[in-house]
Amino acid sequence: MIIKINPENPQQRLIRKVTDTLKEGGVIAYPTDTIYGLGCDLHQKDAIKQIHHLKRHVKTKRLSIICADLKDISNYAYVPDYAYRTMKTLIPGPYTFILEATKLVPKIMLTNQKTVGIRVPDNTISLALVRELGHPIITTSVTKPDESLYNDPEEIDQMFGRQLDMVIDGGIIVAEHSSIIDLTDERPQVLRPGKGDVSFIATGA
Repeated sequence: MIIKINPENPQQRLIRKVTDTLKEGGVIAYPTDTIYGLGCDLHQKDAIKQIHHLKRHVKTKRLSIICADLKDISNYAYVPDYAYRTMKTLIPGPYTFILEATKLVPKIMLTNQKTVGIRVPDNTISLALVRELGHPIITTSVTKPDESLYNDPEEIDQMFGRQLDMVIDGGIIVAEHSSIIDLTDERPQVLRPGKGDVSFIATGA
C-alpha cells in the first residue's frame, strides 16, 4: 500500500494512520534526508525480526533508530558533554551517531558492544512519525540487489510488495548513505563518510 504524504507539510491524518500501523507491529518504507528506509516501532520485536529478514541481516548487524531531538536521544543513549556539543551543531541532518545504549533500547537491537546508531534526520515526514508515535522508530537502508539505493517509492513497492504494510511516498530523493560518526570516545571517529560533511572531524576542528 502506497500512501502519498506531503514532504513539506505532512498531513496529520496520514501520519496518524502510519503510526497506528507501526503500533500494531507493521513494517514500512519511508523517506529520510538520506535514503528511503525500512522502519518499525522500536518496541515491536517481531517487526524488528521482519526487518532483519528483509535485509538478510545477521543479528550482529547494527540497526539505527530515529529520535525526535537531543532530549529524545538522551533517553536511549548515554550522551557525554563532548558528544552533546558535536550533535547539537549537526542535527537535524544526514548523520548517524554511535553511542552507548541505555536499557530502553531492546536487546534485539544491540551488538556485543551495546551501542546504538542514532539519527535525527532533516526530514519532516520521518520526524513527524517519531513525534506522533512518542518514541523512536527503527531505520535501515533499503538496497537493491546490486547494493545501490532506492530513491523511488514505486520501485520499493514493486520490490517488496506484500512484505511491507505501507510504503510512504514522500517524493523521489537523491539517495546517499548518512555519515556515521562514533561518539563512544572523547575523540569523534568517522566510521563511514556519507552525505553529511565530516571534514571538520578530519581536520580536528
